[in-house]
Amino acid sequence: MKMDYRDTERGAEVAARTEAFLEEEVLPREREWLGGRDAGSDSDRQAEGEALVEELREEARERDVFAPQLSEEYGGLGLAFEDLLPVFEQAGRSILATRAMHVAAPDEGNMHILELAGTEAQKERWLGPLARGEITSGFSMTEPAQGGGSDPKQVQTTAERDGDEYVITGHKWWTTQGSEADLLVVVARTDWEAHPYVGCSLFLVPADTAGVEIRRDVPHIGESGLSHAEITYDHVRVPEENMLGAENAGLAVAQQRLGPARLTHCMRFIGMADRALDVAKAYMNERTAFGDPLIEKQALRFDISDAEMRLHAARTMVRHAARTLVADGEARVEVAMSKVFAAETTQDIIDTCVQICGGNGIGKDLPLADFYENVRAFRIVDGADEVHLRSIAKRALDEDEIHPAELEYLTRFREDLSVGGE
Repeated sequence: MKMDYRDTERGAEVAARTEAFLEEEVLPREREWLGGRDAGSDSDRQAEGEALVEELREEARERDVFAPQLSEEYGGLGLAFEDLLPVFEQAGRSILATRAMHVAAPDEGNMHILELAGTEAQKERWLGPLARGEITSGFSMTEPAQGGGSDPKQVQTTAERDGDEYVITGHKWWTTQGSEADLLVVVARTDWEAHPYVGCSLFLVPADTAGVEIRRDVPHIGESGLSHAEITYDHVRVPEENMLGAENAGLAVAQQRLGPARLTHCMRFIGMADRALDVAKAYMNERTAFGDPLIEKQALRFDISDAEMRLHAARTMVRHAARTLVADGEARVEVAMSKVFAAETTQDIIDTCVQICGGNGIGKDLPLADFYENVRAFRIVDGADEVHLRSIAKRALDEDEIHPAELEYLTRFREDLSVGGE
């Protein structure tokens, strides 16, 4: 359903080009790639998908929709953050488009912080090749229990200075794309006396550095072909010039990645939910049951109405958070609200679309089953729902939000009538 969100002129223009790219190039080839596949052919299908992404990347460059978030210096379009929202939503409508356009996590977020916090030497060595798609990257932050996960204060991986080097020792997992990565951005404690928020640093670690061991790809639902690696760092030595940003400022730098990344993640999944609705509506229009097309069934019409309303609310919430972030430089609660609401909404909508399409919803001739597998992780990645709800509750229940005068006329138990009263 088309709505006017007062997006920027530049954003609307690139979003329109992106939509044309998807409709004319990506989606027809994606449908062919996904449709009619046989059980047991995942490895072959994945290889075909990789080849398709490479072909579509060239088309994305020709159509001027490649890497819209990057500056023109690095081959991107140089869009401002607010410009990106409708573009990322269009890209999210396809399993292939986010990678073809080079806006997929984790490379998108890693390029962002390299451009923001990297030295000129770091940008030349890593950002340039990453922006051109010549290398891939991983963000190595999450650790097994009891290490740092959604609570970064629990980070256990250490980096100790030894002369002009740092020695990194620790254990990470769920490093997205870690098995394929050429570059790992590693979060490690550099000051155990300080609070972790001001005692952690970021390091750029080439994946082939001695002591870096990819232990395994953690088996997981969704995102077929995308690894989530378990990695150990056994006395890994990197030169001091590999520190990204200032010493002990790693989580502040990471937050510059995580806040915007949460919102772009929201838009990608909103696009996926919107596409799921397109599939469900087309199916409802064609499929008949008990004498009528499904599109005439009132219960399903109400389901679609509810989905459209909630998707509209999610889009509006994300745009408000983005504008606040741009204007104020910080929008922690607004981003938290957007992340939780968008994650729950997109999951519920895709689940509804699967149900509407019945056997064709759980089958994989249509993209819905793939969407369903992918969207569940969204309520955990980039901070679990509960972590964001904790931040929202902290603000909502702050003492400034408590107004005792509202209870002035509340009837209370008369103490003078209690047992033992005088």
